[in-house]
Amino acid sequence: MRMYGPNTNLHLCRRASRGWSAWPLLIVLGVSVHAQSGQETSQASLSQQVQKLTEAMAHAQAQLAESQRQLEEMHRQLVVLQRQLAESGAGSSTEAAEALAAATAVVQAEKPAANAASVDELRERLDVQEAQIATHEQAKVESESRYPVKVTGMLLFNGFVNTRRVDMPATPTLALSGEGSTGAAVRQTILGFDARGPHLFGAESFADLRVDFSGSSQGSNTGTGYAGTYGGSSALLRLRTAHAVLHWDKTEAWFALDRPVMSPDTPTSLTAVAEPALAWSGNLWTWNPQMGATREVAHKLRLQAALMDVGDGPYSVIPTTSGIAPTVSAGERSRWPGVESRISLFKSGLKSGQDEEENHFGVGGYFAPHRSTFGYSYDAWAATIDGRIQLPARLEFSGSVYRGLALGGLGGGAYKDFAYRADADSGAYYVRALDDVGGWAQLKEKVSSRLEFNAAFGLDEIVAHQFRRYVVAGGSVAQNLAANRTFTGNVIYSPSAYLLFSLEYRHLESVPVVGASAASDVIGLAAGYRF
Repeated sequence: MRMYGPNTNLHLCRRASRGWSAWPLLIVLGVSVHAQSGQETSQASLSQQVQKLTEAMAHAQAQLAESQRQLEEMHRQLVVLQRQLAESGAGSSTEAAEALAAATAVVQAEKPAANAASVDELRERLDVQEAQIATHEQAKVESESRYPVKVTGMLLFNGFVNTRRVDMPATPTLALSGEGSTGAAVRQTILGFDARGPHLFGAESFADLRVDFSGSSQGSNTGTGYAGTYGGSSALLRLRTAHAVLHWDKTEAWFALDRPVMSPDTPTSLTAVAEPALAWSGNLWTWNPQMGATREVAHKLRLQAALMDVGDGPYSVIPTTSGIAPTVSAGERSRWPGVESRISLFKSGLKSGQDEEENHFGVGGYFAPHRSTFGYSYDAWAATIDGRIQLPARLEFSGSVYRGLALGGLGGGAYKDFAYRADADSGAYYVRALDDVGGWAQLKEKVSSRLEFNAAFGLDEIVAHQFRRYVVAGGSVAQNLAANRTFTGNVIYSPSAYLLFSLEYRHLESVPVVGASAASDVIGLAAGYRF
């Protein structure tokens, strides 16, 4: 038998004692990390987190009991070793006994201390978790489905100065002849919620909804009830956008009230929120009901297709003898939904709830049969190209162009899908769907995460010679409008993640088929609190 000296035995005993006393602590740390990871990945059920942490504590206590058993076994082996030393007579028996007694004292002292410290640490973590859960229970928004719901939005104040008359003083899109205006508004304030639901068919589910206060108690100023305009004295709740999505790894199925999928981007502005910047000046933006799917294929290529219920352009509807606007749109009257699609190339893959702020390039198409109240049928269509690219010196270029027919329901076509005139003798209507071309471009300089500058230009223009014979004598500027242009520039400063300030300049030019053009300079100031 190989013999060891007393100093060697003491060294081995201390190493063993330190190793076994550290083992429960490693177990505790592993359990704690596992509990924290479970909390981050399962926020949907806080009560389950408490249960998991309790189970982890019980498991750790079992591990501590096993550690204690092993320490007792070590003590037994030390007694045996002491007996062997005494029988062999090697070295000083007194010195060996003292060494073994010291090692035993170390084991006995560290064992309860380690166990107590580990249990205390677990209890402390459990108390912290319960306190956090109690705080969350007081602050959370509870839904009937018991799935998490987050309230979000932005309280937005904007002041404006219009040098000439415009269609909507707070959020102008069309220049008119007449005197200007100065004022302030808060009706562009946005409220909404984001919700996450259960896993269905192997997919994540989530939804969101946004409303503002830019509605009208009397419909729009066109008499069509179009959602994009409002009366000057009203400030009523208005549904803006809504989404419900099932998200798999490379596929999404969804329905939404939102802008067309073939026009995903929009210029940046804090003063044009009720209607996006460059609306009716090359930005196809109108929010229409849609149902579709998105699929990512090889090489970051994304395919999108959707059915869409497209509304009428605000100046397309022919007045009826009753004076009441039709409740069924021309697209709905055709009894066929609109179809839209887009193919895009992205820098990265499809992500749940991803917006399109990264580099991308896409082409899209749209087709929708229409039938007017007086029996005239026409097919609206569009082809689009869009893109966003990051440039050197913190610059970013984005934009979109389109060419199509009868695009008033999408936010183009000079506010209309078609032109018409009535025959004085027969009373019959002569109608023509209008070709349209337009687009917008923006250059952004993001100086820092808090400061950015934006400059943009947009144009929407119908073919003038198609429209000239349908001019409405004594009609409004929008009824006879052939082109609408907007130049804009702004600076946006965000001193924190929740506060936003902006100063913006906008120049509107509205060109009718006949008569003088109208122009207005718009100076806007905005302050927002995001929550």
